[in-house]
Amino acid sequence: MQEYIQKRVLEICAYILETGATVRQAARRFNVSKSTVHKDMTERLPSLNKELAASVKQILEQNKAERHLRGGEATRKKYRQPA
Repeated sequence: MQEYIQKRVLEICAYILETGATVRQAARRFNVSKSTVHKDMTERLPSLNKELAASVKQILEQNKAERHLRGGEATRKKYRQPA
């Protein structure tokens, strides 16, 4: 794996661990695609550091479990009538 990819993987990992960010938020922050973030966290990170990969996986699973709630809230805000 090339050095700049390793650096990006570890930076994204640190960001997700610090903030609990979603894949979309991390992608926006690092100006890469969601697919890149997902591949970095699920395929590349385990080859660099298994402990960090397990921690990130736990956060990503939690975000995945909560995403239907965030989507519902976004829809509610979108259609909320002005007071």
